[in-house]
Amino acid sequence: MNTPLEALLRHPNIWLGNEIAQAVDSIPSGFAQLDAALPGGGWPRGALTEVLTEQQGIGELRLCLPALCKLSATKCWLVFIAAPHLLYAPALANLGVDTSRCILVNAQSTLDKFWAMEQALRSGICAAAILWSPTASDRSLRRLQLAAEQGKSWGVFFGPADNKTSPAALRLHLSHAQRKLRVRILKRRGNSLATSLFLDIHHAVDSNLFS
Repeated sequence: MNTPLEALLRHPNIWLGNEIAQAVDSIPSGFAQLDAALPGGGWPRGALTEVLTEQQGIGELRLCLPALCKLSATKCWLVFIAAPHLLYAPALANLGVDTSRCILVNAQSTLDKFWAMEQALRSGICAAAILWSPTASDRSLRRLQLAAEQGKSWGVFFGPADNKTSPAALRLHLSHAQRKLRVRILKRRGNSLATSLFLDIHHAVDSNLFS
């Protein structure tokens, strides 16, 4: 026998959390296995993605490249803030990124890094903004999440693996395993996902993307 709650949940004007998650605007990641695990089938647009790594350069930027290539073709700006090394433009161009649409911001202080990221996301003319920082406060990440929502931009924060909680809409942890990039989804919109993904990009680490 159906309960009143079950009847309510079947009402056409009621959306369940997982259904809302599937309806979010997204950017295909270029990795079918990852897209299948992400609500909306890709990176969330108008939101902050937090990527946690044990060490820099294990493939975090390479993971984002297919989406960045697609976004650069829209003639919107891509902003890279406080990259650990100078990005190597020929390598990015060879992989399909329109480097004429890239802006590099060499901010030094943590305050300046997050200010630049917030302005880029909020501007409405940046398709994506990426920030590297060894530290981040919950308040700073919350401001980035709100700025991405306002500017309808894709924000990516590369941070340390010891960040415990975050207001970011999507949180990933990256490591190497079985000669592949292991991706654990720590947080996503909709239902949680406990399993790990193993992406075959071990020949495509980030070292050749920096000069």
